[in-house]
Amino acid sequence: MAALTRLLKPSSSSSITFLFRRSLSSTTTAVVSDIESQHNQRPNFSDPKGSRNFQWVFLGCPGVGKGTYASRLSTLLGVPHIATGDLVREELSSSGPLSRQLAEIVNQGKLVSDEIIFNLLSKRLEAGESKGESGFILDGFPRTIRQAEILDEVTEIDLVVNLKLREDVLVEKCLGRRICSQCGKGFNVASINAKEENGRPAMSMAPLLPPSHCSTKLITRADDTEEVVKERLRVYQEKSQPVEDFYREQGKIMEFDLPGGIPESWPKLLEALNLEDYEVKRSAVA
Repeated sequence: MAALTRLLKPSSSSSITFLFRRSLSSTTTAVVSDIESQHNQRPNFSDPKGSRNFQWVFLGCPGVGKGTYASRLSTLLGVPHIATGDLVREELSSSGPLSRQLAEIVNQGKLVSDEIIFNLLSKRLEAGESKGESGFILDGFPRTIRQAEILDEVTEIDLVVNLKLREDVLVEKCLGRRICSQCGKGFNVASINAKEENGRPAMSMAPLLPPSHCSTKLITRADDTEEVVKERLRVYQEKSQPVEDFYREQGKIMEFDLPGGIPESWPKLLEALNLEDYEVKRSAVA
């Protein structure tokens, strides 16, 4: 609670960096030491047997599928998937001091402040440290250039995967999202068949339907209305586009245009990451 109070007070970027560094440092001490020993040479991200854990970031517009693909890679590579959107929703569902403030922000399609995001992420990293976690795949963070700069000061990001999808499909996907009120898993009832237009290829995505025991318990997120979805996309372009340029200048970004749904996109993403053989080997061992 004391850390939360400090973060919510007006503070300089340096003080936020210090607070975040304190929570992140114990999780990444070995990683930072390894970076220094390699004279800041970034390892080959496609080598799952490299000398240190993966530290990746997934970027992309709301609804593009960051959580889906980051979660799959998390399982494949054995590193935690940390989604700031999930952290926000967990806080929203609690009776914590931030829940009412967050509800107002999210329902208006606005971005959550840096102070709140750093607080939630710090608590998640501390909880992971106590369980022996190391490395991470960040999903939904950083969203602003300020967040990217602070993160860059406290740890080394190996790779940034920037997922892309045409806007009309993004809107349709977001409007089709559903969550099981009992188990919390996400599904999508939208059956997308976008026609070729303005040089954009045709695209189809089958719905991701729930099992029978979840089908009667589906709910729609309060912020998944067409007005709010379009506002989120507008805010993303305005606030988060510079983050892509930040990592692009560092030579760490990999652009990936989703060709369709999971069956079409997953193997192509593994190929782009040079991980297709690793998945085969991992499956054989399992």
